[in-house]
Amino acid sequence: MARKSERSQSIEAARTSSVTLIDVARVAGVAPMTVSRALHRPELVREDTARKVREAVRATGYVPNMLAGGLASSKSRLIAILLPTIANSIFADTVQALMDGLTASGYQTLLGLTGYSTETEEQLVEALLGRRPDGIVLAGTNHTRATIDRLKKAKIPVVEIWDLTERPIDMVIGFSHEKVGVAVARHLLAKGYQRFGVISVDDPRGLRRCRSLVKELARHGKTGVPFEILPAPATLQLGREGASRLMAGERPEVVVCSSDTLAQGVLAEAASRGLHVPSDLAVMGFGDLSTAAHVCPALSTVRVDGATIGRNTAAALLARFAAPSDKDRVAVRMDTGFSIVDRESA
Repeated sequence: MARKSERSQSIEAARTSSVTLIDVARVAGVAPMTVSRALHRPELVREDTARKVREAVRATGYVPNMLAGGLASSKSRLIAILLPTIANSIFADTVQALMDGLTASGYQTLLGLTGYSTETEEQLVEALLGRRPDGIVLAGTNHTRATIDRLKKAKIPVVEIWDLTERPIDMVIGFSHEKVGVAVARHLLAKGYQRFGVISVDDPRGLRRCRSLVKELARHGKTGVPFEILPAPATLQLGREGASRLMAGERPEVVVCSSDTLAQGVLAEAASRGLHVPSDLAVMGFGDLSTAAHVCPALSTVRVDGATIGRNTAAALLARFAAPSDKDRVAVRMDTGFSIVDRESA
């Protein structure tokens, strides 16, 4: 029986144990340093050499340890993004623009879900810091004291998004939820609505918007506004349930929802009861999801430019990474604003 070639033996040995960079080098017939360069700085390696390394990686099943490579330069090139949910698409444009901007500059992203829980966020932050991310992006500004202290001590860039605060952990890019509530209240009052109802899930930002709206309505003499708070995340079913609860009493003229998803549930409940929107019941959402303009009737809502938030967040992180020293770091406090989209439902 013919003796196996040295390359075949190397491949077989690598497959029966944990594959290392040295195994790849042996199969490719090059030095381990050359393999490292081909994987991390391919522009420094001849194309035929890079091809041999790629073939050896495929043959051995080697998975590059990007974290270990980053430790040598104190950079992991990993950015962690923590969101409350991906159950609806409200954060989709932000995440896509953020990931596009970071990927183009050679950074990878890791997504974590907090489920609207600051305690879960705290646990995720602790676990993620063990992976030595170069930066962390957090949705919102509501965190446990332990999370805030841990991130400040970590001395890595942190961006809080989709919110504003006077005391950010580091950088903040978003908009004022309180101003949204005030603007929606004034907009609907100007249209002549008198009886209001509110539906929100127990998302801190959604509740702040809705409570700001109720407070502004009270300033104009509209008190005792019925307010249904439902468990997150928002679904069409919850929207229907909230509408049903509101209409158990005196039916409001307009229902304001903390999200477009809830608002579309209200539209469905109104249709099931034979109510005409907006003459019998007007509906206002938040987020301007891709479906908002295409439901019947088209949903009035509040538009937030999620893509702009994502692009600016990527730019802020990249600028911070490029800063030669702490004294060159620029404080980022960016208000991206919002706009009311007036459609048929209100």
